[in-house]
Order: sequence, then C-alpha cells, then structure tokens
Amino acid sequence: MNPSIKVTILGPTGRLGRAICEAVLDAPGMQLVGAIVRAESPRVGQDIGEMLGRAPHGCLASVSFEESVANSDIVIDASLPAMTVSVAERMAVLPHHCCLVTGVTGFKPGQLERLATASRRVPILMTGNFSLGIAVIEALVEQAAALPAKDWDIEITETHHRLKTDAPSGTALLLGRAAAKARGVDLDRTAIWSREGVTGTRKPGQIGFAVSRGGSVVGEHAVRFLAELEELTISHRAYDRNVFARGAIAAAHWMCHGGKGREAGLYSMQDVVRV
Repeated sequence: MNPSIKVTILGPTGRLGRAICEAVLDAPGMQLVGAIVRAESPRVGQDIGEMLGRAPHGCLASVSFEESVANSDIVIDASLPAMTVSVAERMAVLPHHCCLVTGVTGFKPGQLERLATASRRVPILMTGNFSLGIAVIEALVEQAAALPAKDWDIEITETHHRLKTDAPSGTALLLGRAAAKARGVDLDRTAIWSREGVTGTRKPGQIGFAVSRGGSVVGEHAVRFLAELEELTISHRAYDRNVFARGAIAAAHWMCHGGKGREAGLYSMQDVVRV
C-alpha cells in the first residue's frame, strides 16, 4: 500500500481553496499537512478543520511556505498569479522534490515565462480549470477546430456568478486557445472580446467571446461552430464547485505518480485525462 500523499494548499481561504481543503481531508490516501495564507490574512494560526466548520485537524494556516513544503509531496494552488509565481520560484531552489498543481488564471506573459523557467526544476501542472469534463471538451474543441471545415465561425460563451471579477473566464480562454492552436493561429490576433455599435460584418477566422455574470452560477461554457447550413455546439455546465476540487485531487494523484513524482516540466489536465 502506497503511503499517504502529503498535501499543502496554497490559498485555502477562497471558495476554491476551501473546497480543495475539504476534498483533501475526505480523500483516502491523502493528508493535509500545510495551508499557506498571506501574512495579512486574519486566518493566520487558525486550525483548518475549524475554519471549515469541522473538528480541529491539527493543520494551522501559516505563512511559512518552506516549512510546509519540506513535509509535502505536492502543493495544490488556488491563490493568485503573483503568489503562484513566487512559490514556484522558491520551490525551484529547494532541495526537496515537490510537485505543484495550479488552477490559477490571469497570468501575464512575463509571469508565464517565469513559471516555464521554474518548471525546468519543478514538476508543474497548470490549468485554467480543474474539471475533468472541461479537460475532455478542451480536447473535443481542438479536434473540431482542426476539421477541414475551417471556414466555420467560432463563438465562445460563458456565464458565472455575480462575484467573479475577471472576464472572459480562464476556462473560456483555455477553450479559445485550444481552437486557435488547432487552426494554427494566435488567439490574441484572432479573438474578438466584445461587440458594440456598428461592427461591420464578421471577418473570417475570428474567434468571438461573450460573457454573462449573475446569480450564483458556478460555471457554464459553450463553444459554437457555425456554418451556413448547420451548427455544432460543445458545452459544459458545472453544478457544484466540488467538481473542481475533485479534479484537483485527480491531478494531484497523477502528478505524484504512485509516490515517485513526475519529472520536472510543464503538464496540463490533458495529461491527466489521457491516462
């Protein structure tokens, strides 16, 4: 029997971070050994079990990253871009082998370059969405966009709860990149982020985005391929935030690779669902 996977959560106080903490505590063969928060967080020193409304667990919210990583097999990240990059770079110079799984979005180009550099020494799995279902439709979108009918128009729509602060969602961008990759184009050059006023006719090859915000919608995404006489839609709807936590657990198991740990490099949820 393999020993328990020792997990540190980066950003345990947000919606996703809390859900991942719950999932780790409930997952057989996993042990929560660290929970890293910002120095100014009011949760510093609080027992994670009590934070979640459970019995005390013995794992306290801390700002001491190096100490937590020294006892961990993997870090699951639900924080913010700047913290993700900082942690990856710190992990790259530590002697202890530890994997990083991050579901953070909104990285700037310079931050992505720094993460790529860190991945030369650290196994890093990056994704815009932990859902296994999203990983599957990402592959389907790439396959559909690569079909001979490249004159089909592509439109991506997404809806999230009213508290989401970024748009389009990281998942919408992930799906857009999958379509652009299949067509051999740069998403930043072909994307239409919004339409207003007299826009003129739609130019061939564009990838359009539309965003809705409201209520408590966990996440809805659809990629539409539109031709003159027919339409194909690939869609996904998340009913509960736990779907992302479960995907994070699956990614962590894959990265730990039966206790061996993956080699340094950049990975994605596509690697997880191809198994």
